[in-house]
Amino acid sequence: MAQRVLIIEDERQLVRTLRGYLEQAGFEVLSAYDGRTGYVLARREKPDVIILDLMLPEMDGLDVCRALRRDPDPLVADVPIIMLTARVEETDRVLGLELGADDYVTKPFSPRELVARVRALLRRLQPVGSGRAHSGGHLRAGPLVLDPVRREVELDGRRVDLTATEFEILHLLMRHPGRPFSRAEILDRVQGVVLEGYDRSVDVHIKNIRRKLGDNPRDPRFIQTVYGVGYKFIGDVSHGE
Repeated sequence: MAQRVLIIEDERQLVRTLRGYLEQAGFEVLSAYDGRTGYVLARREKPDVIILDLMLPEMDGLDVCRALRRDPDPLVADVPIIMLTARVEETDRVLGLELGADDYVTKPFSPRELVARVRALLRRLQPVGSGRAHSGGHLRAGPLVLDPVRREVELDGRRVDLTATEFEILHLLMRHPGRPFSRAEILDRVQGVVLEGYDRSVDVHIKNIRRKLGDNPRDPRFIQTVYGVGYKFIGDVSHGE
């Protein structure tokens, strides 16, 4: 069964172009031309990934992203989101990531690049055994437990809701405790593609992970900043079945 991509974008020509590239790549494509319709469609159809424009009529992309992440249905709340933006201000892109977008692409962009990013995002969500990112049993660091099979994280016995990208970053760092990773290396390992100017997105994802784990960057329990390099996981990590 073909994986489904929902495009929420008001530029109809761009939607037609992206639809052609995505369908040629084997995806089923749904589309909406305003934010409110897109949100309703996302809740009803539960696509595998959403391509979401920032500037939309009726309901802008940030509000759509916020509403999706707060939805009570986990199939809706956990859907991977790639945000499209024509805005050049970094604050707009950062806000989208802070609200739970997994990735962003700045217009103008290559449709082939976007298809590659959709594929990379969905590849990270493949079941255990189908890719190297999900091999092995659960990881435990004190009260923090990460289960790559169920794609779940618990802290002190309570579930921590991470986006797909946040989960993969934490998984990467926990698999290699004590090893510093540069921002570019994190993007390469997690997203499978690195573009100039995307380093800032790693900082935002790390900030989100820390907030959800209650991890103070000035006195970290889990993720430490390695100045001039990037980030590393600190503490002992045990492997279980």
